[in-house]
Amino acid sequence: MNAVRLYEYGPAKNLHYETDVPDPQIADDQVLIATAATSINPIDWKMRSGAAQERYPLTFPAILGRDVIGIVRAIGKDVQGVSVGDRVMAFSPESATYASLVAIKAVDITHTPEGLDPVEAAALPLVVLTGDQLVREGCALQPGQSVIVTGALGSVGRAAVHSALTLGANVIAGVRSSQVEEAKELGAHGVLAMDDEEARKCMGTVDAIADTTGDKATTPLLTHICEGGVCATVVTPPPDVSLHPGVRLARVKAHPDPKRVLAFAQDYRDGKFKLPIVRRYALHEAVEAQTFAEKGGTGGKILLLVL
Repeated sequence: MNAVRLYEYGPAKNLHYETDVPDPQIADDQVLIATAATSINPIDWKMRSGAAQERYPLTFPAILGRDVIGIVRAIGKDVQGVSVGDRVMAFSPESATYASLVAIKAVDITHTPEGLDPVEAAALPLVVLTGDQLVREGCALQPGQSVIVTGALGSVGRAAVHSALTLGANVIAGVRSSQVEEAKELGAHGVLAMDDEEARKCMGTVDAIADTTGDKATTPLLTHICEGGVCATVVTPPPDVSLHPGVRLARVKAHPDPKRVLAFAQDYRDGKFKLPIVRRYALHEAVEAQTFAEKGGTGGKILLLVL
C-alpha cells in the first residue's frame, strides 16, 4: 500500500511517502478500509516532533493520522452489520490513517450518511469527538447551565459550541478581539473577547469552562466559574487552576463514539454544523501539508487526499 511513514522524531521533513508499505492485516473484529481521505490534526505534528511522546509514544516506523473515510475492502469473520463496499468513516485511536489502507475495529466505524461529501467527511471524526466529549463528559453540562468555550473558532471549539447548544446550555464563545464579529456566526448566546480585560470584567459567572486553548488567556476566566463548577480541557491545563480549590479540573482525551460522529456528520451535511476546510493536499504532499498546518492560524481543517 501507499503510506507516509516516520522513522524518528523531528521536523515535518522526516515524513516519508512510500509506495511499498506492507498491507495491514485485520483481526477478526476489524475491517479494512480503502482510504479516500484523512485529515491533519495538531496531535499529528506533536506526535511527529516528539512533543507528545509521553502520552502518545511511537514505535518506528510509525504512520500518523486519526481520521479516515473510505470504502470497506475486507471484514473480519466476527464483524456484523458491515459489508464489503460500504462507505464508512471513523476516528482511529491507534493512528495510522496516512495510508491507502487502514485496519480498524468495526465497532469504531459508522456508515457515511447519504449526501455527505465523501472527502470532506475526513475532517470530522477527531475534532468533533474531542469537542463533544469536552462538554458532555468533561463539563458534564446539563440543559440550562452556562459554559464558555475558549478558542471557539478552532475546529474543536466549533464542535464544543455545537454540542453545548445541542444540549441546551447557555453558551459563550471565547475568542480574540479580532474574531468577535466572525464568532457571532457560531450561534452562541454570547461572544467574549478573551484578550479584552474590560470585557472579562463585565462577564458574569458560568458553570463551566470548556478549554481548547490552554494558554494564559484562559487563566483570568477561572475566577468566573461558580463554586463547584468545572474547568474541562483537552490541552495543557491553564496555569493556576490549583489556586481555585472550588473548581474541578477535568482533562479530556477523545475516544471512539461512532454514534456521535454520525450525528455530527449529518449536521455537517445539513448545514447545521460548519467546519471550514482551507486546503487539500495529496497524500504524497504530507510534508508540505504538515508544515502549513503547524504554522497555525490556518482557519480550518487540512485534508490529505488518498484515492
